[in-house]
Amino acid sequence: MLNHSNNSTLRQRNKARLERIADIATRWIGSTTSLVVHTLLFIIAFVLPPVHMVDFDKMLLTLTTIVSLEAIYLAIFIQMSVNKNSQDIENIQEDVEEIQEDIEEIQEDVEEMQEDVEEIQEDVEEIQEDVEELQEDLDEEKDDPLQLKSLATAVQPLIHSPADLSRIEKLLTELQQEINLLKRKQGN
Repeated sequence: MLNHSNNSTLRQRNKARLERIADIATRWIGSTTSLVVHTLLFIIAFVLPPVHMVDFDKMLLTLTTIVSLEAIYLAIFIQMSVNKNSQDIENIQEDVEEIQEDIEEIQEDVEEMQEDVEEIQEDVEEIQEDVEELQEDLDEEKDDPLQLKSLATAVQPLIHSPADLSRIEKLLTELQQEINLLKRKQGN
């Protein structure tokens, strides 16, 4: 098992090394330096037969073989680069699709939040209306403690939170104090 993982790791390292070589070779062959080097090599190759260093047919055969091999490897390197770029493009497209899905989900969340805010605003407006109605009822009925008690019982379903209860209790306490004050004044 250890040997298999070592072989797998070795293959991965070799593959990465070959891909780096292919990238470097493709970049170099497409460079100005490569153009100059190839031009000089071709000039040298064609100068060798006239100076009688190599037979013309032998130079042409060697040059043709080298150029053919170079073309084969260049085609392979270019195809490797194209494949790598295609894979990169596919990965980018997948990322873009995921981002678009995330954006759509965020938009849906924002719409839901907006609906929630609108509902909360409606609830606040209803509570405000209920408080105003209670205030009107209390203003009308503040002289009668029995009606005040029945009003408190009627208010109970309107209480949605401890804060609502606290506000109502405070309001009732103030009303009770006003009623007591009015009773004292009437008693005098």
